[in-house]
Amino acid sequence: MRSNIFETFIGAIVIILAVSFLFYSFSITDNNTEGTYNINATFNRIDGIQIGSDVRLSGIKIGSVSKSSLNQTSYEAQLVLIIDNSIKIPDDSSAKITMDGLLGSNYISIEPGGSEIYLSENDYLLYTQGSVDLIGLVGEALFSVEEN
Repeated sequence: MRSNIFETFIGAIVIILAVSFLFYSFSITDNNTEGTYNINATFNRIDGIQIGSDVRLSGIKIGSVSKSSLNQTSYEAQLVLIIDNSIKIPDDSSAKITMDGLLGSNYISIEPGGSEIYLSENDYLLYTQGSVDLIGLVGEALFSVEEN
């Protein structure tokens, strides 16, 4: 009987700790979309990009990927990027998918243009470059050396 009470007490403590950790994780997660705006970008390949991937300008995180979908007509990947309102991106800027080191994750790097007109809610980044298939490039280099 004493053992059952002790096990019930320990179980209650575990449940309380689990609920508190869950509450804490939701409270520190940055799900706040106030003070942001959405821009769209179309890429031919988005290997390694997922919802939540960073959007960086000069190496500094200015936003994240909020949605990805496939254009059924052109078969290109369409991304929606959430950008901080304090960051104004010229409308002639370009975006490319870049790798963070050899084993790092991929992110979207924005190279600002020189225009004095800035992107606003639901505008499109016109100049994009998809991810590079490093394994494919290495394979092509190896097979081209063997042929010579």
